[in-house]
Amino acid sequence: MKRRLLLLLTAAAALGACASPRGAAIEAPVRDLTHQLITTSLIEEGKTVRLEILVRKPDGSGPFPTVVFNHGSTGRGDDPSLFGRSWSSSSAADYFVERGWMVLFPQRRGRGASDGRYDEGFTADRSRYACEAARSLPGVDRAIEDLDAVMAHVRTRIDVVQGSILIAGQSRGGILSVAYAGERPDAFVGVVNFVGGWMGDRCRDAPVINAATFSRGARFPRRTLWLYGEDDPYYSLSHSKANFAAYVAAGGKGNFESRRVPGQNSGHTLIAHPHLWREPMDQYLESLR
Repeated sequence: MKRRLLLLLTAAAALGACASPRGAAIEAPVRDLTHQLITTSLIEEGKTVRLEILVRKPDGSGPFPTVVFNHGSTGRGDDPSLFGRSWSSSSAADYFVERGWMVLFPQRRGRGASDGRYDEGFTADRSRYACEAARSLPGVDRAIEDLDAVMAHVRTRIDVVQGSILIAGQSRGGILSVAYAGERPDAFVGVVNFVGGWMGDRCRDAPVINAATFSRGARFPRRTLWLYGEDDPYYSLSHSKANFAAYVAAGGKGNFESRRVPGQNSGHTLIAHPHLWREPMDQYLESLR
């Protein structure tokens, strides 16, 4: 019971913890969420790494079309207490479950209840996320390794329709989803990117880091959906549109949608306002049939 209560509390706080601006809406705990620890082939310090996955299922026995939904960062990466918070989105879970999709929220190494070290591109002293491309970009490769471990598990699940897997993510999870789909172009039927970026645009190397990472996704053969909020304090709309242009120039396909989110500097919390993105998401899911 204590573990269950902790998961619910951290899910409620997670949107704010994952780099949401001051005054942003905080999502309610995800209903009917179950916690799983999966064994992986990852090894750290001679030990097998287990990764946490939070699961929300529709009614019925399945199998279900499935969304692998990836979490973002923790703001500037300067507060290690946030690393242990498991992330999920009630808005995303409700939306997909109502349409018959199962939603999996994997927590990468060192995040939530997952084993291992959280090491997705830090400064040498680990005081914050690194702005230098040479230190930041290896963190993308590490996150891709984690997703490989997650997808190896997903392929064994009898409750998953193996030919109907969508990958999606929020913030750092959004850009990771695009990049990963390009690295594994046959694994998914679609990609949804909510306010994605690896490093905020105040970082000097952000244009290089983000454009290069998004461009890795260009090998994905289908159209993708990019959903962004105006007045995002981490990714200005002009920066995000430049990332989309780099993705398209590299051969990627997709639709870029932007919305005005209520509140000052609230664009990064778009995911918590499904009435703003429900229509383009409905259209996108319909296009996957």
